[in-house]
Amino acid sequence: MRFTSRIIEGVGTAAAAAALLLGGSQALAQDPYPNRPVTVIAPYSAGGDADLAARNFAAAAQRALGQAVVVMNKTGASGVIGSAQVIAAPPDGYTLLLARTGSQAILPAIMPSTTKYKWDDYTFIGTLELNPYGCIVNAKSPYKTFEDLVGAMRTKGKSMNFGTAGVLTTNDMGPRQLFRMLKLTDQTPTQIPYKGTGEASMSLVAGQTEFACGSLGSFISLIKSGALRALMVTSAERMASMPEVPTARELGYAEMEGIVGWSAVFGPPKLPAEVRDRLAGALKTIAADPAWIAATEQTGSVPFVRPAEETRDFVRKQYQLYRSLGEQLNIIDSKM
Repeated sequence: MRFTSRIIEGVGTAAAAAALLLGGSQALAQDPYPNRPVTVIAPYSAGGDADLAARNFAAAAQRALGQAVVVMNKTGASGVIGSAQVIAAPPDGYTLLLARTGSQAILPAIMPSTTKYKWDDYTFIGTLELNPYGCIVNAKSPYKTFEDLVGAMRTKGKSMNFGTAGVLTTNDMGPRQLFRMLKLTDQTPTQIPYKGTGEASMSLVAGQTEFACGSLGSFISLIKSGALRALMVTSAERMASMPEVPTARELGYAEMEGIVGWSAVFGPPKLPAEVRDRLAGALKTIAADPAWIAATEQTGSVPFVRPAEETRDFVRKQYQLYRSLGEQLNIIDSKM
């Protein structure tokens, strides 16, 4: 009898221990997201628009999520390498993408056969900002106005060059749109692609390139310091920070208004609903974060936080814009 009682007692003790272990493991499994650092992939080089936006987002997200958020610059192939890395990441919310116009709208639209993803392969979290776009030259350039630059393109464009953050980025597509409007069939300037707008802006300062068109975030401090000069912006109205710079519409190039930079946050496909909801809530907090707003505006960008469905619609329209432009230029899946 005593033997039987001891067996029963032992079984009860083991069961209780197992229950405690199971309960502990379930508690660990149910720890709320995030319970470890989150990585944000910026698919372009340090110092450019993607990098600045990623770092501003990471600082604010860390406050909103209560967990470390780190930025990793994964460059190459005009943003495809970093973007593809997020597609392949586990759908757990610990790897996010700082999405950009070039890597998420332009490349899927114009190079669908070689881009490793489609524009809507991701889980959309939300947009972050818009980047006013313009054309810039070195402060010592002989081109004092946009019309000076256009005049040079018409007469000697073939001997000119311009810097970009890579082929099929907004730095590339804006000039392509302009060249199309100017009908520069045999006077198209040569593109010099870099790994990001940070490098492209420094090439302009160094005199290695003659002009650049792109989101102004990477150029604005150099414009304010007097190293570079802005000739035109594509915003509907003149920028408050540069009221002397005319808009594309004022200059007779209204079609350039569709070219604009933007940043958004995407996740891998099939993110769980609870992770999406947590990130959506964090984005709402970030939208009202004075420090994030100030940091975003300091880069020359405009806060533009929108929820997932509005973000999907916005990106779809951007994709369609560049698909249409690619068809007009006859460059869909062409060898660049």
